[in-house]
Amino acid sequence: MEKKIVDKFVKSQSFENFKSFGDIEKNKIILKIKRISENLSNSTEVSNYKKKIIKKAVNDLLDNDKKEYKFSFKDNSLAELERLDDSQYLEYIFHRYRYEIFPLSKEIDDFPPCLQIEPSSVCNFRCVFCFETDKSFTNKKSGFMGTMTLENFKTIIDQAHKNIQFITLASRGEPLVAKNFSEMLNYTSGKFLNLKLNTNASLLNEKICHAILSDSVGTLVISADAAEKNEYAKIRVNGNLDKIVKNLELFNNIKEKQYKHSKIITRVSGVNFSKSQDFDKMLSFWNNFVDQIVFVKYNPWENSYISPEKNISEPCSDLWRRMFIWWDNKVNPCDVDYKSYLTVGKFNDNLTELWRSNAYNQLRDEHVKNMRKNIKPCRSCTVV
Repeated sequence: MEKKIVDKFVKSQSFENFKSFGDIEKNKIILKIKRISENLSNSTEVSNYKKKIIKKAVNDLLDNDKKEYKFSFKDNSLAELERLDDSQYLEYIFHRYRYEIFPLSKEIDDFPPCLQIEPSSVCNFRCVFCFETDKSFTNKKSGFMGTMTLENFKTIIDQAHKNIQFITLASRGEPLVAKNFSEMLNYTSGKFLNLKLNTNASLLNEKICHAILSDSVGTLVISADAAEKNEYAKIRVNGNLDKIVKNLELFNNIKEKQYKHSKIITRVSGVNFSKSQDFDKMLSFWNNFVDQIVFVKYNPWENSYISPEKNISEPCSDLWRRMFIWWDNKVNPCDVDYKSYLTVGKFNDNLTELWRSNAYNQLRDEHVKNMRKNIKPCRSCTVV
């Protein structure tokens, strides 16, 4: 398959196609937000800083005027809101505003809007567009391969709880490879507004299904890029489409019989890297298994260290949006830099110190000053 040529990957516009099979009543949600926010000024439970952010977000949602940085909800965010109780709406808005707007306004506060935790850097697949195809990365002697201990995971979660509401479990490898993954999920139960799990679903079993459905995961993302067995196998090397379907049938059967009231969002997400891929076929094949189907734009990150230099001057939005913690507690600003050339240190029980560290701020400053060309692998990266 011939890969698409990518000049620039805009992170905030990464969805190329999005289809939700449930009705999303945007106007109803906006009116509810307006009603809930009316008594915000009198609240003694919300800090002044948080009130300020929420008011900005609500004003943008209700204002039709064009602004330089205007906050709005995409369909996936509206779906996330619909699964929340009314009492959680303002907290969601606070975190989502920071996730969407701070990368534009170049602001940071004490915590990253999103924390991405890597249970495993090991993957059982070798997808053709992934850096797991880089043998210098996957060679065990290189030191990049491993899985996070349950103790380390709990320490990170304890620090993130009540400070960060957007958590993603995934990064360089397949999360379900981690031996204690079910226990990891169980420890997150009820602690975050939205915990997203990205998985190829090949290792999904009954125990993990129960852990996912037991009030831990808000959005389950199944990584799949095709609707036909042979095409799937060519893209997701080592993968078997029949096995994935069987595992999703198991998950849905358990959900229907034992977790009927679960509000989890299930999504099939594929990387649209080739002209031969067909979104209509994806819709037809996957619609009986999940709530949403997405094609994400292709980001050429297979080997960012040897890719040609790109003529991009815009700062990378992830520097203000998310923090990555690898399986070995190493903290990194992105996963295009999968060998951690840009690491800002190791997690030491204090996320704020790392997020506001001199190393992180220096990297942000260099990006703002159009100095990507001096930074490896930023100079070869297409993400803005």
